[in-house]
Amino acid sequence: MNKLVQAITRRDEDFGKWYTDVCIKAELMDYSDVKGFIIYRPYGYAMWENIRNYLDKEFKRTGHENVYMPMVIPESLFQKEKDHVEGFAPEVAYLTTFSKDEEEKMIIRPTSEVLFCEHYRKIITSFRDLPKKYNQWCSVVRWEKTTRPFLRGKEFLWQEGHTIHASEKEAREETLEMLHIYENMGRKLLAIPFVTGIKTEKEKFAGAVETYSIEALMHDGKALQSGTSHYFGQNFSVPFDIKFRDSDNLDKFVYQTSWGVTTRLIGAVIMVHGDDEGLSLPPYLAPTQVVIIPIRSQDERVKKAVNEIYSKLNDKGIRVHLDDTNKSPGWKFSEYEMKGVPIRLEVGPRDLEKGVCTISIRYNREKRQIPLTELDNLDGLLHEIHEAMYNRALDHVKASTHVLTDYSKFAETIEKGGYIKMSVSLDAEEIIKEEHQASSRVILDEPLLNEICPVTKKKATHTILFARAY
Repeated sequence: MNKLVQAITRRDEDFGKWYTDVCIKAELMDYSDVKGFIIYRPYGYAMWENIRNYLDKEFKRTGHENVYMPMVIPESLFQKEKDHVEGFAPEVAYLTTFSKDEEEKMIIRPTSEVLFCEHYRKIITSFRDLPKKYNQWCSVVRWEKTTRPFLRGKEFLWQEGHTIHASEKEAREETLEMLHIYENMGRKLLAIPFVTGIKTEKEKFAGAVETYSIEALMHDGKALQSGTSHYFGQNFSVPFDIKFRDSDNLDKFVYQTSWGVTTRLIGAVIMVHGDDEGLSLPPYLAPTQVVIIPIRSQDERVKKAVNEIYSKLNDKGIRVHLDDTNKSPGWKFSEYEMKGVPIRLEVGPRDLEKGVCTISIRYNREKRQIPLTELDNLDGLLHEIHEAMYNRALDHVKASTHVLTDYSKFAETIEKGGYIKMSVSLDAEEIIKEEHQASSRVILDEPLLNEICPVTKKKATHTILFARAY
């Protein structure tokens, strides 16, 4: 095994160390001089760009517009919505340098609800101005105590959508539409089967009426909240006085939503699909979908062949890289395995004599020889790989979802990792969290498994997924 791969800790030895090793060795990120602020290296940032490109098309398809709000928020503006302030208070970062004419403290945005609210208040007058559906791509700062690359940092990249509507019905439809866009992103781009549902009162976003979440299950059996969509009702429009005049000439408050995902999605992909050799990227997310490695790269026939293959794949819109550097083929094999490139394509003199090339598939280590004349079908192989990776992740979720009606079995079951599905009374949530360090992930839209809560012995009201989580 190449020294490059030997430097990666095995997952079953120390999953956290394995994760950090992959982030560094696969050149996704580097640490900066300030704890909690990472450097996004080109390979890692390219993954975020592919997520952004996918979502941006979906947002525009559904009538959303991109805007950019200031990074700084006056403290008085931030404090207008009480629950919102209390939810973020421990994480708020303040500017400490002011000009002489500035008396008020300034906050570096942890999220931008209040900025959007203030803007909407100024520009909305009539029902004819509605709906307004804005999205922002930016970074935010939250002074987290415990940080981990991509999963939790003091600064992270994200998108945050903020919309206002004339009716509750329209706002609720928007909330669910965006949740489904995120869910489909998991299916079509990340090859991750998200579980969706509504958060409990204790887990919902500060200031929201309801919060919906997409949850992913990692290889180690822990859950990861990977995105949220919030229905605000009028919780922000009333304190911020965002009104419109309706068709009956009456003044009414708007209804709002907010929704977002972050670079945490990169962490999800690493932990769902990666293995002891490093990354294993789903094809539609991968910055490089196919890497071409010439064997005996000084051979003129090989040079000509790999350049022709590169041009053919590139013209088809496949993200392809030709590595004709003087590193040994073995080194290149290990490097691109660690970087998770879905397909490795090798071409040498013997291959050319047979009119074939050798294909290595990253996710399952399978090797195939295919005729050079069939390279036009490589996009079909990329789709096949994506489907197989999604189904493998889905099988993991199914095998790791445990249905319990007996609370005495909770302790031994949670140690196995994965989700525990239980029908409980809502006050069971805190008991489970305290006794087992497992949190409620989402309330499922499913029938009750039992009438009596196995934890509190009260009437069961909801079927909830519990898990230990990042």
